[in-house]
Amino acid sequence: MSGNPLRHIAIIMDGNNRWAKQRGKPGPQGHKAGVEKIRDVMASCRRHQVEVLTLFAFSSENWQRPPLEVEALMTLFLGYLKREAKKLNKEGVRLRVIGRRDRFSAKIQKAIVKAESLAAVGDTTLVIAADYGGQWDIVNAAKQVAEKIQRGEMSLDDVDEAALGAGITMSDLPPPDLLIRTGGEHRISNFLLWQAAYSELYFSDLYWPDFGEEALDEAIEDFHQRQRRFGKTSEQVEQER
Repeated sequence: MSGNPLRHIAIIMDGNNRWAKQRGKPGPQGHKAGVEKIRDVMASCRRHQVEVLTLFAFSSENWQRPPLEVEALMTLFLGYLKREAKKLNKEGVRLRVIGRRDRFSAKIQKAIVKAESLAAVGDTTLVIAADYGGQWDIVNAAKQVAEKIQRGEMSLDDVDEAALGAGITMSDLPPPDLLIRTGGEHRISNFLLWQAAYSELYFSDLYWPDFGEEALDEAIEDFHQRQRRFGKTSEQVEQER
């Protein structure tokens, strides 16, 4: 099978700490190497004409990590926002940050707003999920629906997948076609639970700092060999080709 449209790739960038440990380096060095790998993956996405790249940078649960590691992650995040926004804009990439923002420092919150403003227009989109959780996303959408019902703007009978989906993060973007996780773990860890309902899943044993253009090319090739049925039979899909 081949020829699956590939508009949106989402990646769980896992394995930074283990990459550093394997090399006798402190954990933050792994995260730093991971940030540097983003450019390689973005280059591959451009070659494959991928419209949206979503990266899981920091989950809602990552606040539970050791304070020094969290501090290092925040420093890297702040540095990336300040350093890359102008470059993204120059390359025609729109930047969007999804997730909660109230738990970030005022400095980071301000940097997010500024970076999104600097890189507000582009033919392709880079989405960074920071302090994001799929369950939080669904709960937030449900609250929006409940508020509309309370205001009399919609009834209970109006609540369906489309109504709830309208309040889900990235509802204006195509859903992920391919969801990749590096680092050898085989789970999606509360990432894009709603959006990834029909995503093709690809798990790589490579740690994120080792996952470059060639590795992404392999994941994309694997994706194009799959048959996406969306509930239909193989025969139905073949007849529609």
